[in-house]
Amino acid sequence: MREDTAPPIKPKGWRLLKAALQTRKAASMLAFSFSSGLPFALLIGTLTAWLGEVKVNLATIGVLSWVGLTYAFKFLWSPLVDRTRPPLLGRIGRRKSWIVLCQGLIILGLIGLVVTDPTVHIARFALFAFVASIGSATQDVAIDAWRIDVADERTPVELLSAIYQLGYRTASIVGGAFALFLAARMSWPTVYLLMACLIGVMLLIALVAPDTERSPDVAADLLDQPGEIAPRARAIALLIVGSSWVWAIVRIVVFMTSMLAEVPPGGKRPSAGDFLKYNGPLIVLATVIVPLIVAAVLNWLKLRGHQVQAVADTRVSPARTIANHLYRALIAPLADLTERMRWGVLVVIGLILTYALCYNVWASFAYPFYLDYMHYTKDEVAFASKIFGIVMSIVGVSVGGYLFLRIGRFPTVLIGAALPIFGNFLYADLADGAPYIDVVLQTLRLDVLAQALGGDLRIARLLLTIAYENVSTGIAGAAFVAYVSGIVSKKYSAVQYALLSSLTFLIGSLGKGFAGELIDKIGYAAVFRDVAVLGLLAIVFVLLEWWRSTRSSAVAAIGQG
Repeated sequence: MREDTAPPIKPKGWRLLKAALQTRKAASMLAFSFSSGLPFALLIGTLTAWLGEVKVNLATIGVLSWVGLTYAFKFLWSPLVDRTRPPLLGRIGRRKSWIVLCQGLIILGLIGLVVTDPTVHIARFALFAFVASIGSATQDVAIDAWRIDVADERTPVELLSAIYQLGYRTASIVGGAFALFLAARMSWPTVYLLMACLIGVMLLIALVAPDTERSPDVAADLLDQPGEIAPRARAIALLIVGSSWVWAIVRIVVFMTSMLAEVPPGGKRPSAGDFLKYNGPLIVLATVIVPLIVAAVLNWLKLRGHQVQAVADTRVSPARTIANHLYRALIAPLADLTERMRWGVLVVIGLILTYALCYNVWASFAYPFYLDYMHYTKDEVAFASKIFGIVMSIVGVSVGGYLFLRIGRFPTVLIGAALPIFGNFLYADLADGAPYIDVVLQTLRLDVLAQALGGDLRIARLLLTIAYENVSTGIAGAAFVAYVSGIVSKKYSAVQYALLSSLTFLIGSLGKGFAGELIDKIGYAAVFRDVAVLGLLAIVFVLLEWWRSTRSSAVAAIGQG
């Protein structure tokens, strides 16, 4: 008799919610996913609305947004979360102990924000935001591992993943639109206190959630097999790359501290522009170029049989296991890329670093722009940005997927690189009073439609701008995910994707402090236009990568022929 091996069908809509409440594992997944999405929405987006309302300058907001780098680089400490248990809490479960600890850190960070006045103690405020973001990013690592560990036949990982998306998106709306709705009726500290209470409820649920006691895999690591790079060479490589990362992180933290600290009488606050000018290239060198060089050297040694193992080394220890995890996270993915793509890896890394640059740089200033510069109300922004905007993002992702199937990978990636540039010009026009947007609205009779639906011209301007921006970035996001998924090796798929994805945030995040400084000096419209020009870099790298990929495919075809 043949067994049916068809993949389980994912429920949708209300059936998904019903499925989420039928087992402890599924219900716990719903709570965990909500706990994952809520702090991200509060710290990465909504917090800037609070800071803008109390007139914190935009350069400071841009630098404070660097706390979001914890999400991008959480893979650095994921081996620690995967292989250890936190002290004192370890008895409550292998994964739950980390989840509960992280939720406690999130609550501590949010309450710290509640009791701190950002206009007086911005450095302390930033510290609490950092504590919450560290807890949130680490919680994501633990929740991802929990989801995989507890999956079984009754609650398959496909169902848990679908429930995760449901809870995460719900939390994004609560932390975005609903938080803005509340802030129009009560103080920001009260809003964040309520959100901390919601995380507290999730913590109580975590205490009674099921967990797995499965021990970590202690089998001989593939890195310790004959023909692989010897442990001593791996240790030296890890020391070089790890030191480079530590230096970069320390430089960022030191500048954030000096930027956010109180300026003594007669003193001058450090310039984010100067930091980017003198340290930005060095940070990219330390986190991207140095690891690439180390990976290339290791490939060279392995190809020539130098510093490789003659026999399997089956010794096992916690330190060795963690070191191997770090090697797989930081070096092995790049070693694989450099081995497969050789010099072409520089084009790939250039594309990844610049692809989202033209909209990532100013994303942290969206709320201050809408609320403080354009003077839209919190209710208007909540609907336009976090409800209507999410719908438009879903449309964009769907269109991106359709284009990928219809016209192929690189045409879609090129469209995704080009469209957001025009979105920046739309925002610049909105900042200048929307003369061109008004022409579009009147030509398409959208102003009449807006009035018929109870709106007005100013709301129609905002909705049109957000619609274009979210659809275009949705297309870009879908194209980017598909592109990166297509170039990663199956051998290192998870860690390679995590590493490459994190690089997309690097330059954009570093540029936010300088962008805020520029907005304070020359205004929103000029900065929107300047950043749009930076989007041309992405187009150049897409064209180069298209040419490289086509040429590589042609060479491979000739070789096979």
